Amino acid sequence: MDKSKRVSGDIGEKYGGKQANLNPIISVGEGQVEADVEKYGTLHRTLTPRMIHVISLGSNVGSGLFIATGKALAEGGPGNMFLGYLVVCIGVWANLQNLTEMTIAFPTSGNYIDYADRWVDPALAFGAGVAEWLGWTSVFASEATFFVILVNYWAGGAVPDAALLSIFLVICLAVFFMPNKFFGWLEYFGSLVKVFLFIFITLISLAIIGGAGSKGYVRDGSTWTDLPFKNGFGGFANAALLAIWAIGDQVFIGVMGGEAESPRYSMAHSANLIPWRVAVFYLVSTVLVSIIVPSNDPRLLGGSGVAASPFVIAVQDAGIKGVPDLINICMIIGVLAIALECIFLPSRILRTMALQKLLPAFIAKVDERGRPRWALTITALAAVLLTYMSLSAGGLEVLNWLIAITSASFFTNWAIIGFTSFRFRAAVKAQRSPIFDHQYGWKSNFWPLAPVLVLVISTLLLICILYSSIKPLTGGFTVYNFFSYTIGLFLIIFSTIAYKVVFRTPWRDPATADLVTGHRALTTDEIRQLDAYYERPFWRRIGTYIRLW
Repeated sequence: MDKSKRVSGDIGEKYGGKQANLNPIISVGEGQVEADVEKYGTLHRTLTPRMIHVISLGSNVGSGLFIATGKALAEGGPGNMFLGYLVVCIGVWANLQNLTEMTIAFPTSGNYIDYADRWVDPALAFGAGVAEWLGWTSVFASEATFFVILVNYWAGGAVPDAALLSIFLVICLAVFFMPNKFFGWLEYFGSLVKVFLFIFITLISLAIIGGAGSKGYVRDGSTWTDLPFKNGFGGFANAALLAIWAIGDQVFIGVMGGEAESPRYSMAHSANLIPWRVAVFYLVSTVLVSIIVPSNDPRLLGGSGVAASPFVIAVQDAGIKGVPDLINICMIIGVLAIALECIFLPSRILRTMALQKLLPAFIAKVDERGRPRWALTITALAAVLLTYMSLSAGGLEVLNWLIAITSASFFTNWAIIGFTSFRFRAAVKAQRSPIFDHQYGWKSNFWPLAPVLVLVISTLLLICILYSSIKPLTGGFTVYNFFSYTIGLFLIIFSTIAYKVVFRTPWRDPATADLVTGHRALTTDEIRQLDAYYERPFWRRIGTYIRLW
């Protein structure tokens, strides 16, 4: 069978045949017009498929997995915790199906912000950009708070919090004075550490279930018989919001596709890898947590940093020494790796918004090393401001606000990506575009299942955040609590409506929507690489999803 006509056996990937006459589309890399890209400079495609593969393997694995699962368990019980994380894991698969289909055809840095502009409405693109920038910048500040807590596990408060926050900021921001490839290798190393930590914790949890340790005993799963669905729907709502904060946003990989050497290979690989990685990492962890620690253990909420991790609690109860220190070291590395993502991603979002004329044009400027210096500066300043806010208020209080803002930002953008997918397909159909028929074209499986799932899950998460804001688990309704949960949601909605009203932006017509600018035809080297990849046996292609080199 001619390899140019075959369909790959890889899960989730379909490939069209080679066309005799491909449209002579020139890749402009990103933005709306080639002239703007030439004027302001282009981002360098320096992130190799190996880097993106490993980074996607370990991205979003950190405090949300190793510590926040304890909070979800305490507030929702094992049943609600598992269901909350399961719902979000399904949403991750659906979201990546939508995102990858568009990104492979249009690998622009800034990604779905560009897509919402060209296929839906510039006002929606502005709202999506605000949501993504705000969400990830808030994650940076929350990781700074975790960094202080983790270091204080050893320092015991001997070092002022302001000094620790300053050290964190210097380490993270100094990276972006280096070429992009330096950032890529640091993320690569950080992801390897996080993968190692997950494997280590899984093995030691299984040993604890079997009775390991000087004080250990065999766990029989009885923790599931005591309030498995603690606090009813409120427990589920809090668990689901913690899950979306911890793992929900995977557009980081899509934005990296704008600076990938081979977006077609890297994004298709990530679309298959990430949902499985998320499901294995988080669902396995939630099951293990629910067995090794009871949901009524006061240390889940009363501990600090790594001491509040359910895995550490179980290790201490089993009498196994040394493990908390190892977990703390790995967690600090993981927190720093995630923090770097939180500067990289929103800076690219701002640049794309500037190229789309949604923000002042100077923000799009890129230096000779491929760094969007103005976008990086603005993002860094906002990150510094949010980070130092924890000094003027209770650290935990600020952290809760940041988590609420991030959760709202992430599921709002899920909904935007799902809706944009419908508009993208409508444009392809109206213009009879052969975009999916090009060589090694990529289409989402079972469409429109993915965008429908994303919209349904986003609606459920909206209900969760409103329910939690009106009926919190502790105390009654207060205006303060309501706004602490919904402030991110209101900021996103207000910015979108205000932009629409002020600039009277047009609703895009599928018949005339832009399906040309930024479309990237495969290079000869990429075609050669993909041909070689699909000539391998199926088992060897599967093996590329787990290799770390």
